[in-house]
Amino acid sequence: MEQKKTLVLGATNNPARYAYLAANRLVAAGHEIVNIGIKRGEVAGVPIQPAGDILPDIHTITLYVGPQRQSEYYDYILNTNPRRIVFNPGTENPELKALAQRRGIETLEACTLVLLSTGQY
Repeated sequence: MEQKKTLVLGATNNPARYAYLAANRLVAAGHEIVNIGIKRGEVAGVPIQPAGDILPDIHTITLYVGPQRQSEYYDYILNTNPRRIVFNPGTENPELKALAQRRGIETLEACTLVLLSTGQY
C-alpha cells in the first residue's frame, strides 16, 4: 500500500467528529498525517496546529471545514499543491474544486472514512 501523507484540514480532538475518526483511521492504515485546526490539542498522537507554513510532500488534503469557511484557506490549500483534495460530505465547494482542477489537483467528492474502509484511499 502506498503511504499518502495527508493533511486533515479541520482537525479536532473531539471524538464525536468525523475529522477525529478520519485522523485515527489514517494513522491506523499507515498514513502520515498533519492536523490543521483552530483548537489546540492532538489527534492520533499528532498535534493540531494552525494553518501557517506551507508543508511539503502532502499527497492528500481531506477537508472537514464547511464551504462557508473554506475561502480563508484557499491560498494555503492551493499553495500546498497536494495531488488531491477529498471533499468530505458537507464540504463540497464548486469554486474551490474549479480552482484546484485548474492547477492540476485531483478533486474527489467522497468520504475519507469510506475510502479507507473499502481500500480505495
